[in-house]
Amino acid sequence: MFLGFTHLTNPEEVDWIKRQLEVERHAFVDENRKKWILQRLAAPSTLESFLEKKYSSEKRFGLEGCEALIPCLDVIVERCSQSGVQTLVMGMPHRGRLNVLANTLEMPLKELLALFDAKLKIPEQLSGDVKYHLGFTNSKLVANTGKKIELVMLPNPSHLETVNSVVLGRTCAEQFHLGDTRGDKVASILIHGDAAFAGQGVVSETLQLSGVSGYSVGGTIHVVVNNQVGFTTNPDTYRSSAYCTDVARTINAPVFHVNADDAEAVTFVSSLAAEWRAKFRKDVVIDLVCYRRRGHNEVDEPSFTQPAMYKLVSKHPRVFKQYADKLIKEKVVDHNWIAETQKSYQNSCEKAFADSEKITVLPPSLWENSSATSESDRSVAATGVDEATLMQIGQALSVPPDGMALHRNLKRILTQRKDMLSKRMADWALGEAFAFGSLLKEGVSVRLSGQDVERGTFSHRHHILHDQEVKGKRMSVLNRVFENQAEYTVHNSILSEYGVLGFELGYSLRRPRRSLVCWEAQFGDFVNTAQCIVDQYLSSGEKKWGLQTGLVLLLPHGYEGEGPEHSSARLERFLQSCDDDEDACPSAEELANPHFAQNQLRQCNWQVLNPTTPANNFHALRRQLALPTPKPLIMMAPKSLLRNPNARSSIDEMLPGKEFQRVIADSSVQNPASVKKLLLCSGKVYYDLVKRRQEDGLQQQVREPGVTALPTWSSRYCRSPSSASNSWRHSRMIAFGRNEKSSETQQ
Repeated sequence: MFLGFTHLTNPEEVDWIKRQLEVERHAFVDENRKKWILQRLAAPSTLESFLEKKYSSEKRFGLEGCEALIPCLDVIVERCSQSGVQTLVMGMPHRGRLNVLANTLEMPLKELLALFDAKLKIPEQLSGDVKYHLGFTNSKLVANTGKKIELVMLPNPSHLETVNSVVLGRTCAEQFHLGDTRGDKVASILIHGDAAFAGQGVVSETLQLSGVSGYSVGGTIHVVVNNQVGFTTNPDTYRSSAYCTDVARTINAPVFHVNADDAEAVTFVSSLAAEWRAKFRKDVVIDLVCYRRRGHNEVDEPSFTQPAMYKLVSKHPRVFKQYADKLIKEKVVDHNWIAETQKSYQNSCEKAFADSEKITVLPPSLWENSSATSESDRSVAATGVDEATLMQIGQALSVPPDGMALHRNLKRILTQRKDMLSKRMADWALGEAFAFGSLLKEGVSVRLSGQDVERGTFSHRHHILHDQEVKGKRMSVLNRVFENQAEYTVHNSILSEYGVLGFELGYSLRRPRRSLVCWEAQFGDFVNTAQCIVDQYLSSGEKKWGLQTGLVLLLPHGYEGEGPEHSSARLERFLQSCDDDEDACPSAEELANPHFAQNQLRQCNWQVLNPTTPANNFHALRRQLALPTPKPLIMMAPKSLLRNPNARSSIDEMLPGKEFQRVIADSSVQNPASVKKLLLCSGKVYYDLVKRRQEDGLQQQVREPGVTALPTWSSRYCRSPSSASNSWRHSRMIAFGRNEKSSETQQ
């Protein structure tokens, strides 16, 4: 055992660890505790042997070589329960996952074994996933405390460390909704592999979130399963640092290195780590130095690349045998006690195996949160808001608050807002604020996160006001509008997309029908570096795992002379992942169905919108809480439209009775029969085409309806008698207007 803590800069923290070593180390393990440790080593060891016997050719990514992870987690859970924690949110990769599900989260073993049956039916709403990616939640009774603690294991894709910030976001949301400001009731555990902890950049991004306001969860307990090999790569090749955990030193986290074959030392540092988190509310790392008994998986041959290591591994006794021999020598147990303990676990496995053969459908505990599990009400709640509420929100955002010395240019912006309100008009920033503020009044919490979102990349939002004379004095305007309103949290994030978007995704998984969670990219193409979260969770999480989220991505989009890197949010990528059947064209009967839009939405992975007006943006944001089925919203957010005087909406368009429009009719043409060309367009392109149409004198020959929801369009829809576009069916040409790179990048 080696405890790395001398790099800590706080003397109190250093002294505390020293005291624990000097006082607690020798008195920690009594005879009963030793028997308990041996029992907890018997459980994972027996399960791994049983799985090898029954499913020798199956990939399991077993825990063999680090069975001490189970008593490690048991002690952490026990100590967290003693300190008052009621919920532990966990994330881990595939190695050892099945064993942790069975022995730590106490997933029914028969359900776990049923996952090995190739004939197991997957509900048609789901695509399913491999068994070592699945999540599980269980309320577990902690014997030593007599308390129940909820253990939440989030699902994880094959992409290592991706789940890290998702766990932190889910933890933060749990804390927020419980009013747990210090992390007393909800905590998080992350389990890592050694090569991934050293090599994956999202690890550093997640660690940097640990002490940042709006993202801190009061400390995370990290456990590194240090196999001393990454697939086929040796440590001297997969890292430059002395230890695989050295990245944690950047946040002054103590690192407890321990030999995973020393079971008593493992339980000691596990207790120490949990107590550290409870006292200091900071991250801590346990480095379980172990080995991997088999290859990367059970059908892989490790001796191809590590022949010397695996000659030693083949002769090395398992930790259960080592510790059993130790206790026999100490006369704590005898051979009969050990044999009975192993037999008890073996019998449990055999019984579970027999029971598993009766399970024919994927157990509901693994997918019951799916929004597709039942035919819920398909109606969409109203999104219009009374004028008095809108005006009260507008007043709060347009009048300088007392006692705040504002920047003179900001005063001018507030004056412009007040002038708009007097004309009963709203620009983009005001329309967004109307959506947020009205939801807050209804008791729906709103969270907005991303780089520079408090002010807004384009200096349009200003939801946090800063005093120009008093350092650090600031005010959150939308938190002061109504009595007894919900809380609005807006946070400038660290300069990260991957980690922060994962955090917001995790946050949005908790109570998706009672909170609006938005992540805004500084520029739309910045989402590129968070593509793993987009692909593995946001677009496919519901289909694979039944995850429900209404997360909103605000991606500033459009060619505005900023060059190729600050222009496109890659709209085409999101459209390709909508899961629409490109060969299926809705019939006239389907289009006439009043629930057509809702039916279509239920079958898609997400919504992709490119709003043209502030009013439609207002309704789209409010609609996230009104949909019968929560779905992610990918919003192509505007840039130039933020200040375009034509991109404004009347308050009338946001009142009760008004709603989100998938298509906005062009009302400027007096005689629809004279229209020769119909241009479907969305966003800023609409305003560009209107300007060009006026310049060319084609007002009565070309119509330009604004299309907002994509990809739902066909010529059949445009000519459908039931659609909003039925007055355009006489047009001889239908085209889609789009932004061309070459027309606007040269300035």
